[in-house]
Amino acid sequence: MAKKLNITLVKSPIGAIPKQRATVVALGLTKMHKTVTMPDNDAVRGMVWHVRHLVKVEEVEA
Repeated sequence: MAKKLNITLVKSPIGAIPKQRATVVALGLTKMHKTVTMPDNDAVRGMVWHVRHLVKVEEVEA
């Protein structure tokens, strides 16, 4: 089974630098406490790493 990540926006990106805001939007997080499910790959992990102070990540089995 392929693993997936549940990514939840827990802190507002309003005060973040523009690159981090763009990363949050690219992850599909548009509102506070919204959760998206993304595949667990290096590209998504890198995006999450850059905004790790704004999001909560949980690994799930798909």
